[in-house]
Amino acid sequence: MTRLLLCLSLTLILGAADPCVSGTPVGKRPGPYSFLVATGPQRGQQTCYVCEQHDGNKPAVIVFARTPSDPLGKLVAKLDAEAIAKKDTGVKVWMTLLADKADLNSLAKWAQKQGLKSAPVGVFEDADGPPSYKLHKDADVTVLLFMKQKVVANFAFRTGELDDKAIEGVMKAVPQLFEAK
Repeated sequence: MTRLLLCLSLTLILGAADPCVSGTPVGKRPGPYSFLVATGPQRGQQTCYVCEQHDGNKPAVIVFARTPSDPLGKLVAKLDAEAIAKKDTGVKVWMTLLADKADLNSLAKWAQKQGLKSAPVGVFEDADGPPSYKLHKDADVTVLLFMKQKVVANFAFRTGELDDKAIEGVMKAVPQLFEAK
């Protein structure tokens, strides 16, 4: 019995320390996927922004999320502001909510509450996300930065891990999108 408890304890401790690695690895090409856009001129349409950004090797930031939250909104708003400031680079930021069923009205209201100006948000109707991305089942938020058709930074956060320090870490990686020409 003691041995069983020891093994169970070690499994729980080691499992909790497991890094949440999610999404397309750095150096790999992000795959195309379409999602249903909830905001902006393409509202209600299936869109593939990855496809648009690959045309001309434009930089991009994809935020995959399973739960709309205020910390997520803060992150996307900061990324949105950076994209607006650097619009001459052609950078695009968007957020894809992973859900079994799309609720575009609720998502649009959330985006408006967060103060998003140009970053579209939408829904990929599968809670696991696009298969080629291999998003970690425990990742509540995954952020991928890509340039020249390659992922240059990858961040994944479990529920509750996306705080000001984590947001700052993501934002520190954003300038490399504009330097990697």
